[in-house]
Amino acid sequence: MRVFSVFLILFGLMLAPASATIRILAFGDSLSAGYQLAPGQSFPEQLEETLRQKGHDVTVINGGVSGDTASGGLARLDWSLGNGADLVIVELGGNDALRGIAPNATYEALSGIIKKLKKRRIPVLLAGMKAPPNMGAAYTEEFDAIYPRLSEIYAVPLYPFFLEGVAADPGLNLADGIHPNAKGVARIVDGILPQVEEILSTID
Repeated sequence: MRVFSVFLILFGLMLAPASATIRILAFGDSLSAGYQLAPGQSFPEQLEETLRQKGHDVTVINGGVSGDTASGGLARLDWSLGNGADLVIVELGGNDALRGIAPNATYEALSGIIKKLKKRRIPVLLAGMKAPPNMGAAYTEEFDAIYPRLSEIYAVPLYPFFLEGVAADPGLNLADGIHPNAKGVARIVDGILPQVEEILSTID
């Protein structure tokens, strides 16, 4: 009888589902894509490596498209998700500001992205952006308010500024002064990591 009980326990362990690797989609523009960076230096790659070093079984998918806008992201969201994701980091809007796209258009596109993800019950971490100062005070005020407003309305966590501690620092950016270098990306990962881990704790 005892041998039979041990057999049942072992058989049950064999049938128990293995813990699945958590899939994180870094959904953004060139800041996520790793513009002009060497393999292993992009935001998705550095984030994945850091999370794995901290014991998280994750894979971070690079869903960045250089030059993409919020509306472009909304248009490609479904196929970018592929087989789905357990968490999506939404990093879009920087190109909207550089091009002077109306803030209400950016807001509506980002809103559409969040609503689609919520409909699929996929957690969202919204990464905020800030308008460049040359756009003028009125535009900057309206644009910068997009992300806190979305976070409040849709109850999604917000990392206020994706380039926090990196923007305008020559030592952390490429020669263009816009895109982070490998050290800059590492700074971004350090900044956003606590919020990513907090969400992962609810998924784990």
